[in-house]
Amino acid sequence: MLRYIGLLAMVSVGVATAGTPCANLTSLAIPGVTVASAEVSMAGAVSFGDSQFQLPEFCRVRAVARPTSDSEIHLEIWMPTEPAWNGKFLGTGNGGYSGSLSYADMAKALTSGYATAGHDTGHTGGDVRFGFGHPEKVADYAFRAVHLMTTTAKLLVREHLGRFADKMYFSGCSAGGHQALSEVQRFPDDYDGVIAGAPANNRLGQTFGFLWSWMALHDSSGTPLLKPADLKMITQAAIKACDANDGLRDGLIEDPRRCRFDPAALACGKGNSAAGGCLTETQAEAVRKVYAGAKNPRTGEQIFAGWSKGSEWFGDSAMQSWSLYLLDPAEPMRVDALRYFLFDDPAWDWRSMNWDRDVQYAQQQLPFLNATDTNLAPFASRGGKLILFAGGADPVVPLADTISYYDGVVKAMGGIARTRTFARLFIAPGMGHCVGGIGPNRFDALAALDQWVMNKTPPASIMASHETAGKVDRTRPLCPYPEVARQRGPGGMDEAADFVCVGPSNR
Repeated sequence: MLRYIGLLAMVSVGVATAGTPCANLTSLAIPGVTVASAEVSMAGAVSFGDSQFQLPEFCRVRAVARPTSDSEIHLEIWMPTEPAWNGKFLGTGNGGYSGSLSYADMAKALTSGYATAGHDTGHTGGDVRFGFGHPEKVADYAFRAVHLMTTTAKLLVREHLGRFADKMYFSGCSAGGHQALSEVQRFPDDYDGVIAGAPANNRLGQTFGFLWSWMALHDSSGTPLLKPADLKMITQAAIKACDANDGLRDGLIEDPRRCRFDPAALACGKGNSAAGGCLTETQAEAVRKVYAGAKNPRTGEQIFAGWSKGSEWFGDSAMQSWSLYLLDPAEPMRVDALRYFLFDDPAWDWRSMNWDRDVQYAQQQLPFLNATDTNLAPFASRGGKLILFAGGADPVVPLADTISYYDGVVKAMGGIARTRTFARLFIAPGMGHCVGGIGPNRFDALAALDQWVMNKTPPASIMASHETAGKVDRTRPLCPYPEVARQRGPGGMDEAADFVCVGPSNR
């Protein structure tokens, strides 16, 4: 006989009860969810696709959620054995339009003692054509899948481990950061603590930003105006021009918004040569447009933030530069989201884009694709804690957009002092998209969140490090915005102990 679990059963029980054996979880009935399999995975090497992880023994549950007749969201919930469980749950996010689970993040969570879960956002693969003629699948991707993963996981943890998790956390970057903010805004009761890294929460704006920047960086035939070597040259010139703005020449642009670098400084014929590297006026103007961000050509209204000076290049991988999203694609990145989600027309030509009509139409038709609500009072009032982080050299999600969202929260919530009681933004100068970069980019946001939730200790800073060839060569505190790190006095620039976080008035 099926054992039925109602959603109203999700209340604190206080006292642990004997849990249901892993294999028996398939007999549970959860509204809208089918538990397809449940099995004990023994400790050792476990393979998922091309990746292999050393994992402790755990209960692996695979389920399918069907909130609508056109939905099919695949979920996995992993639960450690009772002695190894830290009593907490960590939900994981996805990347881009990914239709796959974040097994690496789940494996890390499990080995750290967390019960964890992931989902495929309701489709397979990263091609956005899944949404053509399937508006419910678009809604699943936008916000519904992560919520259903969470509610399902809560119930299965309670059933198998005998009690609800003491604390519920979520951590995601990029699209996962979007999901994190969607949870905070739409379902404030889901999580006690949330990490939103490089959040692509302004999804429609970012899509228009990609279109604008691609058009700026290509000629009428679609040929790129810049090469990777040009990007490297531009970044080096920007850093040279703005590195010392914070009083310290450490190879990092602390605040790209204060950088006054103009690519015209690299103009051919002004002391620069083609052999040594220079830009034509057409190339320089293209770079300026990317910095400025998407604007309505008629009114000048800002549609999406521009990319940071210093984000053009920080490594030879396409992911570490403007190449992957802005320069290399044969057509504007993510433009299929407009074709298949907005216009329902595979033949729609982005060259027909009307920056007045089409932007407004997208915001009217697909508002749920964004997670930009700045009123976080419901989340804050229940004691939720939010850590946002962003890289100063992010070539995918502009730093300025994340700062703009946080500034909006500050305004909506009554000031920075009130906001910092539950939400803090940490900016890593020189860091790329979620990871990597020339600045300190390795840090433990989850540990900081856990301390904040469990011990009521808000993070005054988060320690970050940079590695070269596997060896740490610089550490630096990441400070809660608008604070920044400043040297205590004359000394080295590679040790975090030599820095202190200071507010705007003390810079």
